[in-house]
Amino acid sequence: MQQALQNDPARHGMTAEEFRRAGHDLIDWIAAYLEGCEEYPVLSRAAPGEVRRGVEAPLPQRGESWEAMWRDVETLIMPGLTHWQSPNFYAYFPANASYPAILGELLSAGLGVNGMLWSCSPAATELEMFVLDWLVDLLALPAHFKGAGVIQHTASSASLCALLAAREQALEWRGNAVGLAGAGVRLTAYTSDQAHSSIEKAVMIAGLGRENVRLVKSDDAGAMLPAHLEQLIDADRAAGCTPCFISATMGTTSSLAMDPLRAIGAIAARARAWFHVDGAMAGTALACPEFRGIADGLDLADSFCVNPHKWMLTNFDLDAFFVREPQRLVRTLSILPEYLRAAQSDQVVNYRDWHIPLGRRFRALKLWFVIRSYGVEGIRAHVRRHVALATRFAHWVNEDDRFELAAPPSLNLVCFRLRAGDAPSEALLRRLNESGKIHLTHTKLQGRYALRLCIGSPRTQERHVEAAWALIQRTAGECSS
Repeated sequence: MQQALQNDPARHGMTAEEFRRAGHDLIDWIAAYLEGCEEYPVLSRAAPGEVRRGVEAPLPQRGESWEAMWRDVETLIMPGLTHWQSPNFYAYFPANASYPAILGELLSAGLGVNGMLWSCSPAATELEMFVLDWLVDLLALPAHFKGAGVIQHTASSASLCALLAAREQALEWRGNAVGLAGAGVRLTAYTSDQAHSSIEKAVMIAGLGRENVRLVKSDDAGAMLPAHLEQLIDADRAAGCTPCFISATMGTTSSLAMDPLRAIGAIAARARAWFHVDGAMAGTALACPEFRGIADGLDLADSFCVNPHKWMLTNFDLDAFFVREPQRLVRTLSILPEYLRAAQSDQVVNYRDWHIPLGRRFRALKLWFVIRSYGVEGIRAHVRRHVALATRFAHWVNEDDRFELAAPPSLNLVCFRLRAGDAPSEALLRRLNESGKIHLTHTKLQGRYALRLCIGSPRTQERHVEAAWALIQRTAGECSS
């Protein structure tokens, strides 16, 4: 017995006291990191394979100390990081982290709850329902989304679920219980040529076939053209296809363009197609009444998603997905083996039927903590400050004859380029990122190269944006000399 206890695997790893000490140290380190992360080169300078070579070691047969592991974090992992929380990170869209969100994530990890069924932890389900209803109020979403929200991993997951429900809805209307292949049904899906790539991927995963996704033309600002959408639908109907899904974007990835939701929603209603709105980034702006014009027509949507992990101070990952008729989603995704049957199923929500995975983390905690910690006014101030800084940056671009705006500024995103052309603009971006002082990304708008500057970090102040613009101007001069 004594020998068995000595060999008990549970005796390896950390003791509670070791965990306490390491946890306190780690919290202190995270706070110091976030306070001083602007001192790091924003973009990692690691070469391909460098981190892998650094961490390579024989599989450990005996447990190692926390101190040994942490030394490797500092010497091997940190040099391989791009610092998304830096106030000088202007690339992609933001991935916010805030202290209350981090604590919510920590608590979720410590509780170790799997909230697949209500009975697995009633608090996990009921807090999620409540906090998503809070989000409906915060963002002034249509009333039919009350009691109809679920947390997904990302907007990509939400779009896939919406498409799957749309597919089943179309087959139901057609009276085809045998599915796509057996019925010879050809379903078509529509989205803008500026929409996120996850829509095309969802069409592939859902089995509609990549050849059945239609990319609708966009205008010079990057917004979907409803007239072209109607033309595509009419042509598909004439060819015997069944339009089943239309995805509009409230804030495109390239330029944060706003699709005309009301016109698109009306077309979707006439086509009897599911109308999904992807507001992953810009949806957070709806917290501010002055920006709610971008949501005109959202009341026509069958589903809508927004990522608090982008601009609402909630660390990755957390997408809020709302469905007009949740039962359509549940019927699409529900499967009930005996081991998942529960006595209360007819009285409660079981979120396992609302998304692809069975298991689910207690993500609602971090969003609950964020909303309570910042309050409505704090979230609004966060959004308004970034929009004001982006507006100022766009003004500076317009004042410099070497530069031009590549698209109308939208909320916290500015797309710009050198008038000298694509090659100089590309060289400028490369040198800026190599400097380590800021990190930007690029896109192509109307076939021309453009730099994107997106302001989203809670730590970005006016001085950071001023320094970024000065660096851009100086580097542009060096590129032309």
